Amino acid sequence: MDYREKYPLPLRLVSLLIDTALAVGGLAIIVIVFVNAMLRGAAGFDFSWSLEVVAFLLLWVTFLGCAAATARGAHMRVTEIAASVVPLRLRRPLAIVIDIAITVLLISLVYFGAVISMRTWAQETSVLYWPVGLLYASMPVGMALTLLFHLANFYIDASEGPPDGVSLADDDTREAHG
Repeated sequence: MDYREKYPLPLRLVSLLIDTALAVGGLAIIVIVFVNAMLRGAAGFDFSWSLEVVAFLLLWVTFLGCAAATARGAHMRVTEIAASVVPLRLRRPLAIVIDIAITVLLISLVYFGAVISMRTWAQETSVLYWPVGLLYASMPVGMALTLLFHLANFYIDASEGPPDGVSLADDDTREAHG
């Protein structure tokens, strides 16, 4: 389920900004790698900075992509796996427990990612002399945005009732009739 249409305007704008950054970052990766490969093959040299830039872009695109996928509801959910073995009346509590566990995990990733980023900020990359902490900052930033979307999705799910409009009475009837 794509949650973005249910978001308030500021959250939709954040999602759009992330999507734009992903498109630009992905295109930059493709162009840099292609041009560098062509230069290496045709001219016998390459850009020394390309590896660092592509590594930075790949990490930032990966973690921002996690947030974009969360906004779209595109991550696989444990409840999808358990749907065939868990009775319908237990799916909602299971989904809540899973959402809380994911929230705790995301908070820990933001915290520990920020710690790692701050501790490595003084180190510099070998070619561009960018702070190494900027590379590691992709995780807490991406996970904070993922957490933002996850909490919004959790609120939307909690306020809309059981998924697919199925009532709990339907499950009881199904279980009684086999």
